[in-house]
Amino acid sequence: MKRSRAIAGSAVLAVAGLATMATATTATAAPTAAAYNGACGSGYRVVNSVPVTGKGTVYLTYSAKTGKNCVVTVRNKPGKPVYVYTYLTATDGSSEWVYDSGQYTSYAGPVYLPAKGRCVDWGGAIETVSVSVSGSNCGRMAHGVVTHHR
Repeated sequence: MKRSRAIAGSAVLAVAGLATMATATTATAAPTAAAYNGACGSGYRVVNSVPVTGKGTVYLTYSAKTGKNCVVTVRNKPGKPVYVYTYLTATDGSSEWVYDSGQYTSYAGPVYLPAKGRCVDWGGAIETVSVSVSGSNCGRMAHGVVTHHR
């Protein structure tokens, strides 16, 4: 009896070990999405985001208190400086483009635009991968049109 319990116990440990290995493999194989880093400041909440495929995420935030939108492009994994770009403008052409670009280790931005009640165009790039969103966040409607470029 003791021997079969030991074998059964070993089998349970082996199965648990395989499950742990599978979980570890799954966790490391999946790319980690860049989390919003709070760069726009207090009172800004994320209202939209779009991935920069395999590189990071562009976040559009809004402050109801100030009536301003803010955009930041965040890398998935900070590291050596690479080209990172972020931009924001009013869809109707009523504002200048605001942007930030350069060789950055973790993110570009923040850039701000007063846009209460107006649709915005926004996006960013990391290295050679870029994304843009047109005509979005016009109040509660219009998710916008997303365009990816390589």
